[in-house]
Amino acid sequence: MFGGCFDREFAKDSNRFFDNVRRGSYLVLLSAIVEAEIIAAPKKVQDAVRNLPKQSTEYLSVNEEIEGLANAYLAEGVLNDASYNDALHVATASVHHADVILSWNFRHLVNVEKIRRFNAVNLRKGYKPIDIRSPKELSYEEEI
Repeated sequence: MFGGCFDREFAKDSNRFFDNVRRGSYLVLLSAIVEAEIIAAPKKVQDAVRNLPKQSTEYLSVNEEIEGLANAYLAEGVLNDASYNDALHVATASVHHADVILSWNFRHLVNVEKIRRFNAVNLRKGYKPIDIRSPKELSYEEEI
């Protein structure tokens, strides 16, 4: 999501979302996985994360429960080992009861078949279904 702010194709919708975050309309859940990805990102992406209002972000830890759910996604073939971080993103959001995951990753996350398979695992493991969307799919207060 953060890198989308600087991508010609995704900038408009990414920046619109983060403008709404800065207005207090959304709470962004950040995990240790996101932090690790941000460290490897260009400085402008790092700054985009650091400049979010503290009251609009919450940091989530990764624990054994999350790792177990991520491994269940891999065991069920939802994703392969190379996409373990994506599995961790979904597991973290599922365990922490996030309302939605926002992503521009159409191959592994914002993908109807993958979402169905994540949710099948979630339901079998006792978690609620997770909603995964691109920022284009959100509606904002100014549109209501």
